[in-house]
Parts: sequence; structure tokens; C-alpha cells
Amino acid sequence: MTARRSSARFLFRHFLVLAALGTAALHAPAQAQAPARYPDRPVKLIVALPAGGSVDMVARLLGQKMGDQLGQPFVVDNRAGASGQIGVPAVARAAPDGYTLMVSPASFLTTNKSIFKTLPYDPETDFAPVAKLVNQAMVLVVRHKSRYAQVADVLAAARARPGQLTYASSGDGSPQHLAGLMFESRAAVRMLHVPYKGGAPAITDLMAGTVDMVFAPIPEALPHIKAGKLHPVGVLSEQRSAILPEVPTMKESGIDRLVLSAWIGLLAPAKTPQPVLDQLQQSVRAALQGEARARLIESGMEPALDDPKPLRQTISEDIRIHAELVKAAGLVPQ
Repeated sequence: MTARRSSARFLFRHFLVLAALGTAALHAPAQAQAPARYPDRPVKLIVALPAGGSVDMVARLLGQKMGDQLGQPFVVDNRAGASGQIGVPAVARAAPDGYTLMVSPASFLTTNKSIFKTLPYDPETDFAPVAKLVNQAMVLVVRHKSRYAQVADVLAAARARPGQLTYASSGDGSPQHLAGLMFESRAAVRMLHVPYKGGAPAITDLMAGTVDMVFAPIPEALPHIKAGKLHPVGVLSEQRSAILPEVPTMKESGIDRLVLSAWIGLLAPAKTPQPVLDQLQQSVRAALQGEARARLIESGMEPALDDPKPLRQTISEDIRIHAELVKAAGLVPQ
């Protein structure tokens, strides 16, 4: 009797072990493999900025083209505020399944690490970079018929009224902010930074006369330049822009080493399956060709899909470079 009970207990335990192993085997492939078909439902593109700026414009163009290709809507979700610290963490915390992605400016992944003491995300470990989408040259703009028509006028006013000339940006640590810091450092002047929750409201207040100037990505300023509402003073690039060939570079205007370009990238949460990332990369490359590529160039952007440097490497290098700039400017992390 005792032997039969022991044998029964052994068989029962053996059954439980086999059942547990079987359950684990059933679940393991679902965790390690990508979905059989991706995407099979709408995909969310989070933009941590308001609608209307260049990042939002790229996200909407990309979403439209990728949606047409892949047969599912790619819906832009604007979550602005706190210099990216509302929208960006939402992507970092999202399920790594390819259904929550982020179209982000460089600053949220690079300069923010130097501007803020702590961040609710780690730009180097919390994301799986998919592709750099575009580069954008920066341009210093003022109101139409402003008395600051040339760089020399800006410098004269800044030196006559230290700390009073105002420049708006899309937030602390943004490319606009970094460009202003670089301008102050290279030209040895002091100005007053006025942060906004995005590039569009900053430019709106510039046109209304609330602030004196904006260092803006060319695509954000170009429609207003063409409409005669803004005047371009100088571009922050090595060579003159093909879109604004009449506007001198900062070097031509007497300020050396004042070069800054803002890029925009597509990222997924860390641990997103590689087959999904591969599918996204292929779709992005196909989406931003032909008519879409022409629209980007016409808007003042330089398509960056042919950049041989991986986006992850770009992020790491820019974090280091921007940290040096922030330190040189004497900016204390918030």
C-alpha cells in the first residue's frame, strides 16, 4: 500500500512538472518572437510637442505614407510640455510591440541629459532607435521690418542692453535654446531666454512682438519668411542654405564656430523585437522617397536616411557634444 502511495505521489509530481514545462514552452515563443503579421492594428506615433512645428509635420507625413504602405493607420498623438518629459517617458514605458513609436527632435534625446539633473527616461537605454529621418539647419529670424535686420544689429543691441534682448525657444534644452546659448558664447553677449511649449507658439509670439527673435529650424520659419512676416538674419550652417541662398551664414556675419543642425528621428521602446524594427526601417525608407522626399526638401529639410552612422551612435555622440556646449555656456542643470 505504502509503495503504491509513493508511486502515485511520484507520478502526480511528475505530471505537475511536465505541465509547468509545457505551459512555459507555450508562452516562450510569444515573448521572443514578433507578431505573425505587423501591424495588424493602428500604430501610435507620439510627438512630445504641439501640432504645427517641423517635428509634427514630419510625423504626419511619415504616418500617412507608412499607413498607406502597411495597411494600418499611423496616428499622431501630440503630448507636449516639460521639454519632452511628458511624451517621451510614455514611449519608454509602452509595451515593446511596435504599436507605440516616437518621432522626436534630437534635443529630447541629447541636450536634455545636460539641461536637467534627472530625467524620467534614459535616452541611451530606454529606446530602440529605428532611423534618423531628417536634418534641419537653424536660422535666426526676427519680425518683418525689425530694426535687427543683420547680425551686426543684433550684436549691437545685445551689447548695449546685456540680458534684455529676448529669444524664444520650444523649451529648455531644445535646438532653439542650444542655438541661443551657442550664439551668446561665440559672440560674448548675454540675452534673455524665453521658453515655450513648442516652436509654433514661440514663432507666433515673435510675430506678435512679444519676443525679439527666434533661432528656428528652417522648416518652422520658412512659411512665415515666404509670407513676409519674418526676416531671416543668418543661418547656423557651414554653407548657405539652398532654400535661403540670400541669407548669410553666421561665419560670413563675423561669428565663427556657430554651426548647429537639428535632426528628427523615429524610435521604439527598448526590447522591441528585431523583426518589427526591420519592418519599420524598410517602411520608413520606402515612405520617404519620391513625392515625400520632394516635400521635405521644399520645406527646408535634408532627408537623412542615407546617413551611414546608426542613430544610436548619433545620440551617444551628441549627448557628449551638447554636454560640453552647455557646460561652456555656464548653464546650471535644473
